[in-house]
Amino acid sequence: MSQTTLGDDELFGEAADEMRADVEEHLAAARAELPDADEIWETEADNVLGVLNGLRSALDAGEAEDHLRQAKKWYTMGERADAFEDAADLAAAIEDLEALIETISEAHDDASDLANTVPELRGSLEDLDADEE
Repeated sequence: MSQTTLGDDELFGEAADEMRADVEEHLAAARAELPDADEIWETEADNVLGVLNGLRSALDAGEAEDHLRQAKKWYTMGERADAFEDAADLAAAIEDLEALIETISEAHDDASDLANTVPELRGSLEDLDADEE
């Protein structure tokens, strides 16, 4: 009986290590999908609309959310199974990455809103100038 228990413990330990590795791999993949800092800072646009469209494109998180979801799924499984000896680092990494992805998504939405508003505003101002002439 103790041999079966030892085998089960070894298998559980291997499974826990694999779950941790899966979480870490998905977190790394999510980070790799995030935009580069220079991509959202530098621009070569000729006007504000070009800047906003470039920013909107640069603020694309790609598949980061999907990888984060997978990391959270495997983390949750490991936590519920009490498979991790110390998973505080994983929990913190997930939380930090989730907050960053949310910030990027909100900034993308803001850039999109401005990219839609600026041409309308320009048109309204041009119409106002034409009316005054």
